[in-house]
Amino acid sequence: MQHEKIPFNERGGRLRGYLDALSGRFPRFVFGGRIGDDVLPVFHFHDESATALEPKLRYLAENGYQAVTSDEIGDFVAGRLAPGPRRVGLCFDDAWSSLWTVAAPLLRRYGLRAIVYAIPGRIEDSAGCRPVENADDVRGAGVPGVSHRGAGAPGVSNAPPLVTWPELRALHASGIADVQCHTVSHSKIFCSTDVLGFVTPDYEATPLLNRPQLAAAPALRFVTPADLGAPLYTMRSRMSDGRRVTFAGGPHERCVEYVARSGGADFFNRPGWASELEPLTRDARPEVESEDAQRAAIEDELDRGRSLLNDGLRTTSVNHICLPWGVSGTQTVRALERVGYRTAFANRIRGVHAVRRGDHPYWLKRLPNKYIFHLPGRGRRLWR
Repeated sequence: MQHEKIPFNERGGRLRGYLDALSGRFPRFVFGGRIGDDVLPVFHFHDESATALEPKLRYLAENGYQAVTSDEIGDFVAGRLAPGPRRVGLCFDDAWSSLWTVAAPLLRRYGLRAIVYAIPGRIEDSAGCRPVENADDVRGAGVPGVSHRGAGAPGVSNAPPLVTWPELRALHASGIADVQCHTVSHSKIFCSTDVLGFVTPDYEATPLLNRPQLAAAPALRFVTPADLGAPLYTMRSRMSDGRRVTFAGGPHERCVEYVARSGGADFFNRPGWASELEPLTRDARPEVESEDAQRAAIEDELDRGRSLLNDGLRTTSVNHICLPWGVSGTQTVRALERVGYRTAFANRIRGVHAVRRGDHPYWLKRLPNKYIFHLPGRGRRLWR
């Protein structure tokens, strides 16, 4: 199998940003215009600090903006809702722990709400909720377990990086968070046989959600910094049209064991260390998944992701999805239809970075949250 190139539509970077700007993919309000009756601005957030987040929420509140739910976005796209010029969507992807400790209290303070795209396959359970600065800001009526330090609340040093199930339930019950799906596992998969590199001690800096999946759910497993020496191949999102490639013969295990026997992290101080690992990958037997297997895997990410969230939150309101990295493909669009999602956020070359009335419901688009200050209002900062 030849080296698979990543399609341009699945890439980011400055070149993509320049192309978007030059091709008119940004809505008019970004450049000082009005929002327009057929445009609903939607912004995405990830792991947020109070310093970065609070000024944006304050700007929205002081200028009379209100935040919509995912159902309202679906109704707007379908032409059943006219949200008005002061409505926006605030999407918090991945459900990082800062959603609970930072974002939720600030959202409550400024009278706003968030759409949260959670990853149920990565959420841990806990006996309680983490402490927050002001428990009243996230305590919904009758919501248990929200306190400055509840029994069983995980400590700061070993706390999970994402929200826990008790925290997600409390956010959902409080009304602050409209919880929706971000697929079961938010995974990248290997889709090539060409070794691009190996896991070295520097792999610790690789973002958690960018580490490739080794085994699908329920035995969900990813490459970790502890897998020193593991071979790395071209990766694409599980939701792309890329076919998964696995390797019989155990190149992963052989390389990891070899490094462990050869000094661990010190092995990478040797001159030419890569030449010792490369022969261990050459007799691997690649296996490319079939189209049926690919279709089943994608549908499982969509269907089980929704089911786990609805069951875990004791609700039926999870009917919308944001696809990881904005990547979708032919198989994913068909699976979205079969599973019955109402809307999906995904990126493609054509279209404007905002939700517009009449958009395809499975190709909705958003803007980075820095563009909140470009919205019409007092204190507008067009060139920040």
